[in-house]
Amino acid sequence: MSKIGVFGGSFNPIHNGHIHLVDCAKNELALDKVILMPAGIAPHKACNEYVSAEHRYNMCVLAADDMDYIEVSDYEISKSGKSYTVHTIEYLRSVYPDDELYLLVGSDMLLTFDEWYNYEKILNNASLCAVSRNNSDLYYLEKKAEKLRKFGNIYISHIEGKPMSSSQIRQLIKNNKDLSCYLPKKVVQYIEMYSLYTDAQAD
Repeated sequence: MSKIGVFGGSFNPIHNGHIHLVDCAKNELALDKVILMPAGIAPHKACNEYVSAEHRYNMCVLAADDMDYIEVSDYEISKSGKSYTVHTIEYLRSVYPDDELYLLVGSDMLLTFDEWYNYEKILNNASLCAVSRNNSDLYYLEKKAEKLRKFGNIYISHIEGKPMSSSQIRQLIKNNKDLSCYLPKKVVQYIEMYSLYTDAQAD
């Protein structure tokens, strides 16, 4: 039996903070594998804010290139229509029927998790691991986790976070700033190759 983490997001672009979270979760939970799951995009998003699913998938592959325990899935970006986490977890449960699944989320997502579509089914098929980057929210996380544990396993992990966001990085790109301390080298090269997040970006 393997322990498999699932980490979804827009990854627009994927950055060192994402990789740091995955690496910490792998070590703390003793995961055998982590699946990166780039999400589909909303149709109303501006082109220069959201790059194509293909670009975001490719950047995830490049970011994980030297980390053999990370697998990148195109399940959500290849689906038509809106993706719900419950469907993704049910799909992965069918692929890995005998393994333990761990859904990795940010602490803010735990606080609203009971508003997710069919959240009980998610917890029936996977353990939930909420990663906190700020000790000040631990009291509220524990209170929410206590409420949700009747549906499944909830873990709260605290890591020393890297203060960055994809939106901040996109702004740095527009301002032609150095990205080497925020993004994996191969992702920086890919963004430059296709002029992503600029008015001149290539499809």
